[in-house]
Amino acid sequence: MTKDFEIFKQISKEANSGLYKYRTKQQIDSIYNWANHQIEKIKSYREFYNLIFTISDFEGSCHNDVSLSKKYTENLKNETFGYFPYPIKWIEGKWLINMSDKEIPLGAEIITINDVPINNIIRELYKYYSTDGNNLTGKRIGLMKYFSKYYRLHFGLTKTFVISYVNPNSKHLETKDIQSIGNKTYFENFKKMHSMSVDQYYYADLKENQKYNYKQLNPSTGILTIHTFIIGDIQTIEHKKYLHFLDSIFVNIKTQGIKNLIVDIRNNGGGNDPNDLVTYSYLTNRSFQENKQAWISFKKIPLMKYYNIGIPKFIRPLVVGKYNIEFQTIFPKEQNGKYYQDENSDDHRIRTPNLNAFNGNIYLLISPKVASAGSLFAAMVAGNENTTTIGEETLGGYYGHNGHSPLSYKLPKSKIVITFSAVNLEQDVPKRENQKYGRGIIPNYEITQTFDDFINNADTQMNFTLEFISKK
Repeated sequence: MTKDFEIFKQISKEANSGLYKYRTKQQIDSIYNWANHQIEKIKSYREFYNLIFTISDFEGSCHNDVSLSKKYTENLKNETFGYFPYPIKWIEGKWLINMSDKEIPLGAEIITINDVPINNIIRELYKYYSTDGNNLTGKRIGLMKYFSKYYRLHFGLTKTFVISYVNPNSKHLETKDIQSIGNKTYFENFKKMHSMSVDQYYYADLKENQKYNYKQLNPSTGILTIHTFIIGDIQTIEHKKYLHFLDSIFVNIKTQGIKNLIVDIRNNGGGNDPNDLVTYSYLTNRSFQENKQAWISFKKIPLMKYYNIGIPKFIRPLVVGKYNIEFQTIFPKEQNGKYYQDENSDDHRIRTPNLNAFNGNIYLLISPKVASAGSLFAAMVAGNENTTTIGEETLGGYYGHNGHSPLSYKLPKSKIVITFSAVNLEQDVPKRENQKYGRGIIPNYEITQTFDDFINNADTQMNFTLEFISKK
């Protein structure tokens, strides 16, 4: 563990350009020193994995990830007991049962699990779902889906769960012993969770015609919904169809004289360039670029002998050489140990508003699921003077993030794989008083689902927006 941890630190310092994006060198050194002392107390492989994940999460990037060895992961998938049976959801500061079940009622507020307060458990599990900077809302979204898996990773296999909860019907505190279930059974339960109709989670698997849509509500208001930017790159037919869709609807919006446009990206976790940028060109009246600057922390990919490249060793030098040539071509300018992106690159190209760009009132709906290219798009739109942002803080950062080029390394002894994005990006967005560095996009109106709306599966944020437009 000590040897693997030293290699982990070396990789982070030499290859991860986002290591000091949100933390000072003193803070990073401090958590490394803390980890060195923790290693002396660790007694299991799982505990070492949790230690590495804790540090990776502390760095603050939604593209950070720590994966168990392939063998260990396969064993987890096939475990037939030890998992918490119910999906949960954060509502009004409480963690509620998000499934109709005869054992514990829907909407029951969890107080303790096996005598441990739920808030203490949540704090321990936050590390497994990385977010940009100091964001916590995105971590709640991760726990909503993966609570059972994370509980198992942190606390180990648990045969029985003693759950103390407040019954939503009687308002009394009750306790029940619930038997654990297997990994696969939990995810079957998750697909049946009560709020699935509101909290969609499978946009990566959507068919092409389900990824985006537009509808006109009345003579003055329309809704543009973009569930994902996984719509192909510039060379694909799917991307070209999306361009045709955008041009068609914005011509229609102009023709119909639409004054209010609701842009709903609450489920958009990112995707391909330039789908985010092309979409923004229809929603702005300013010239813009993808980012103001971008840099990496190396000239050649360091520590390649640990790189998780997945190819035979005899052709590895050829592949490594190709990777390095690409990085050096894209990031040729060295300054103070940083290698900056070519100013003439496509990412820095000045883009102009589309001729059919919308100039009316924009109402941007955001949520903690919004990240990566989704949060870049959201930040740009939120920066418009004609935009009102509604919902919850995004997982992805407002001023920037680490993205674009993922790097993966395998620690030699534990076979744990660490992944992070190499490019430190500063987004082309204006400074705003309500947008703090190290946070996601902060809405003008923070609207979260109420308990009654949760039970009735009502769309609290959309209802607020429609009422807001009506009053205005």
